Parts: sequence; C-alpha cells; structure tokens
Amino acid sequence: MTTALTLTPVAVVTGGARGIGLGIARWFLSRGYRVALLDIDAVTLSRTETELNDKARVLALVCDVSNPEQVDRAIEQVDNVFGRIDSLVNNAGIAVFKTIGTTSYAEWRAVLSTNLDGAFLCSQACVPAMLRSGGGSIVNIASISGLRASTLRVAYGTSKAALIHLTKQQAAELGTVGIRVNAVAPGPVETEMAKLVHSVAIRSDYHDVIPLNRYGLVEEIAAVTGFLCSADAAYVNGQVLAVDGGFEATGVGLPTLRKMASE
Repeated sequence: MTTALTLTPVAVVTGGARGIGLGIARWFLSRGYRVALLDIDAVTLSRTETELNDKARVLALVCDVSNPEQVDRAIEQVDNVFGRIDSLVNNAGIAVFKTIGTTSYAEWRAVLSTNLDGAFLCSQACVPAMLRSGGGSIVNIASISGLRASTLRVAYGTSKAALIHLTKQQAAELGTVGIRVNAVAPGPVETEMAKLVHSVAIRSDYHDVIPLNRYGLVEEIAAVTGFLCSADAAYVNGQVLAVDGGFEATGVGLPTLRKMASE
C-alpha cells in the first residue's frame, strides 16, 4: 500500500557523520527527505545520530565504502527500511598530504579505494533502487584538487580527478535511464578537518589566491549539492561545478605548499 511516508524521498550520504557530509544531510532533512548516513567512524556517527534526534527520518549505518560487502549490506538495509532511494551523495573521502616520493603504496591505495572505489561501489549498489522509483540523482563530491594539480596531492588529487571522469562516465550511461550524475568540486571549506591540517600560512595563502578572499562554508557546498539533486537541476547531467570562490579560475598555486615539499 502506498503511503505518504513511502513517497517521501530518500537521500543516501556517505561520510555523513561530520563536516560537509553532515551539512548535506541537514540540507536534505530541512526539505523533508529521509536520510541514510553511511560512515566508517562509528563513534562520531552515533553522536551525530543522537544530535539529529529523528529516528523516523535518519538511518545511521557504519560502513567502509571501499568494502563491497559492507556497501551492499548497508544499501540493502536502506532499501529495506526506507523502501526507496532517490539521491546518493558520494562524499566519503580521505587524504594523504605527502610528496610523490614519500607516499607509500599502501597510502596511495587507501586514498584511491575510499575516494574512487567507494563512489563506484555505492553508485552501483543504489542504482537498482533508483530505477525502481523511476530515476534519481547522484552527486560525487570531488575537489578543486581534481581540476588542478597542487603540491602534496598526488594520491588525493589523482583520486578526485578520476572521480570527475567517473562522474562523466556515469552520466553518459545512467542518464539514459533517468539517473542524473554530477560532481561538486569544493575549494577550501571551513570544516574541523581544515582547521586541523591548514596552518596559518596555508590559510593566508588561500585567502590571497581566492578572489572571494575566504574559505567556503559547509552550508554553501550543501546548497549546491542539494540543487543538483533537486528538480530544479532536471536537465543538468555530467557536469562538474566548482564551489571555490573563484580559486580554480585564477590558476595560482600555494607558495607555502611548494616550500613544504622542498624541505
């Protein structure tokens, strides 16, 4: 029997326990969606679930998106609990900021497995449920580092560049069956993680080279992601939208990172 609840749209957000992922989840919840949060960090995920305090609309699942079996189990659970999937945001990601010579193969594989394989696996798992509901939208959270090379980003930047091309491959194929796929490429964003890894010198560099002269806000990334999942973007497919204050357009590197690489 069809009810109002079964017709309520469902969004799956990976890496949803904190930062950009949580901001995106809040955007969906504020617009009436039910939301499944997938995250490998069980402690933070549990804290976020308690904070959101909405058992009817929030499903929190511990999941390593680089693990095919865990992904399949998590998405099956989402489908069983909510009965549909309309939007998927592949936000889960990790970073290793080292020079090419000091990045180990294990670190390289860890970054690629999470940032690229994870998006492939989660998309593949969600598509059948989307098709059953008549279509859907996938947004891959890439990075400005996937559009332009930068020092100390060999694994991270390569994974995000590959994710951007995966987006186009998905859009070309899945668009024919009613599933739109796009990517958002954030520049530096004010998150707890950025505060930990960006020194005062790096923050100053970013302010100097970003035309808007500031970091982006989680809410700004969430708003663009939500737009791409919404009916307002019904004819947008296979696109990469940089949300970076104009950073990519300027084409200037960061002196502090170059100095760090040479030390």
